[in-house]
Amino acid sequence: MKTVKIANGQGFWGDSIEAPKKLIKSGEINYLTLDYLAEVTMSIMQKQKLKDPKSGYAKDFVELIKKAKKYIIKNKVKIIANAGGVNPIECSKEILKLFSNKEKIKIGIIEGDDIFTNISSLIKDGADFKNMDTGQKFDIIKDQVYSANVYIDSYTISKAIDMGADIVLAGRVT
Repeated sequence: MKTVKIANGQGFWGDSIEAPKKLIKSGEINYLTLDYLAEVTMSIMQKQKLKDPKSGYAKDFVELIKKAKKYIIKNKVKIIANAGGVNPIECSKEILKLFSNKEKIKIGIIEGDDIFTNISSLIKDGADFKNMDTGQKFDIIKDQVYSANVYIDSYTISKAIDMGADIVLAGRVT
């Protein structure tokens, strides 16, 4: 029977990177998960991305990877994080800059959770987005919405790992 060791090293955006760095360095785990996203965090990241299209992700995650990269490779730790926020592609680009051509690293990107730019077409197709508690129509708050995300299932994470990803970057996932 094979033992798989999974650890979690992050609880919120801005949490210390010391614990996850120690977990990676220890070599005693196979997988490390990191959670960066609360609802308010998603809104902040979306505002950042609206100001700068290359922003909108957890930059401290990139710093963690930078400080732990040699141990990620040496200890073959798979990292799964929602640090991609609303811009996992730009986050992955920054991570890839940290590795040389001979340091092989594969990043799996999970997209589809950010529906902010699709709100109008979703409404046109029949989604009403009414308040589940009050029944209030979405039109009342539509102009005040800065982010809109749905949860993507965990099977996408498994698929990315199966395809050889060393790091799986996502926004909202379960």
